[in-house]
Amino acid sequence: MKEIIAYEMSFDKTLEYQNDINCVPFQEQYWNEYMRIYNECFYQMRKVLEVEPINFYSDYSQIKDKINDIFLYLQNGVIVGAVSCYGNELDDLIVAKSFQGQGIGQKLLLWGMNHIKEQSYEEILLHVAEWNQNAVKLYLKNGFSIKKKEKVR
Repeated sequence: MKEIIAYEMSFDKTLEYQNDINCVPFQEQYWNEYMRIYNECFYQMRKVLEVEPINFYSDYSQIKDKINDIFLYLQNGVIVGAVSCYGNELDDLIVAKSFQGQGIGQKLLLWGMNHIKEQSYEEILLHVAEWNQNAVKLYLKNGFSIKKKEKVR
């Protein structure tokens, strides 16, 4: 079994950024597309790190209790990306493969950070696998710092 190291990262500064994208609350009609994009985004990491099931989402019941915290970025009715905001924690930031490399991940990150700050939280937290260096670099570039490094498995 592969070792998994994760970082808990924190942002506690003033956020001076105006959103230039609009995200909408999750709706059930987007379930199949969301599930496909989510599983596609995490497939390689879950496979390399031997996290089962490799395709995490398979049934709407897995997400039903989380839908009020998931926000979608749509273009022409198609999911470009999504971000989840659970209280003061950012999670599951995903960008559809065909839209990656265009800065959308950063826009979603900043949108989520603004959303959390609007709820009057002083600190924003997130967790990221050390394996996912692109995400780690994105978070560091946008003012997050590593608060804790822990062996998950």
